[in-house]
Amino acid sequence: MNKKPKTNPKTHTVTVTGYASGGEGVAHLSDGKVVFIRTATRGDVLDIELTEEKPRSARAKIIRIQTPSQYRIEPDCPYYPKCGGCDFRHIDYDEELKIKLQRINDALERIGGQQIHVSEILRAGKTEGYRNKAVFHSNQQSIGFYSALSHEIVPIDRCLLLKDDLNDAIKTLAPGGKITLRSGKNGLEPPLEEVMDGLLFRISGFFQVNTEAALLLFRRAREYAALTKNETLIDIYSGVGTLAIFVGRDAGHVLGNEQNPAAVKTAMENARINGLSFIDFICADAEKWETSIPNPDCVIVDPPRKGLSPASIWKILELSPKRLVYISCDPATFARDIRLLEGYTIKEICAVDMFPRTANVECCSLLTRNP
Repeated sequence: MNKKPKTNPKTHTVTVTGYASGGEGVAHLSDGKVVFIRTATRGDVLDIELTEEKPRSARAKIIRIQTPSQYRIEPDCPYYPKCGGCDFRHIDYDEELKIKLQRINDALERIGGQQIHVSEILRAGKTEGYRNKAVFHSNQQSIGFYSALSHEIVPIDRCLLLKDDLNDAIKTLAPGGKITLRSGKNGLEPPLEEVMDGLLFRISGFFQVNTEAALLLFRRAREYAALTKNETLIDIYSGVGTLAIFVGRDAGHVLGNEQNPAAVKTAMENARINGLSFIDFICADAEKWETSIPNPDCVIVDPPRKGLSPASIWKILELSPKRLVYISCDPATFARDIRLLEGYTIKEICAVDMFPRTANVECCSLLTRNP
């Protein structure tokens, strides 16, 4: 009597219908359970194996692509997908941009309770060689990047995302833990500098990793702020002063607030070398500070990924600016904060593809105070 072949309860055939916020493909099992699949593409028909199960969701790996999606392409990097640096090297760029817009719109609707729809995404056009900063990890044998979902090091000789001088430097590095390299217009030599719209910036601490896309972002923030020489601006997370200077050059008085003393020192130097004596910076916690501009016309914020703290939201509401320009690198925390900024309405918003071939996306928005 022939026995029926054993079936593996962890293997399934699924059709990918969309994407999660981290870029994974989303499908559903026959029982309705949602499953997240890295390197899956909308429209793929896949044989998968579950690697992690929870009561309402699961994660899986691809065993075989039965029918590839029309949006699927052949990855152009020998380290992908083992290396965790990229998320979308298997997807064509137009589809990637749609995914990023969807991520922002889903967050605005589901978390922020907003009806506005984002349809514009600014992009510099370069999907390779754009990163001016790299963080390498190493052990005694090799230097590279962490693999996806682990701290296993994937040795690399060249990364498609990095500027040429950063790639050239890889072969000169000696293993030794975490290694950070940054490149400016003057190469890898300190002090690092960048020029944007004729303004010279010295770099220390945080600076956008994609200079060309950052220029598009800054220009849009300047447009949204729409400052005149009769108006005032406060930048609550001013860093080395890039936004306060780039946007605030149109104002009559600008104050930047930053809690890192070294960044404040660099910001003051950046204002001085650009001849902008009406731009000042103070060193204080974003949650506990006093301002010499009690009623600014405009406030600009570019907070870390965790978004605005409750105290920062309270400070914005206390300052009650007519216009608020909010730049975010995380759609979820941005949408959460928008919901908490009572009395303000989104008037303009766009996405910015600061990180091509990854699931990360920035957005720039203008909020105005309700009458």
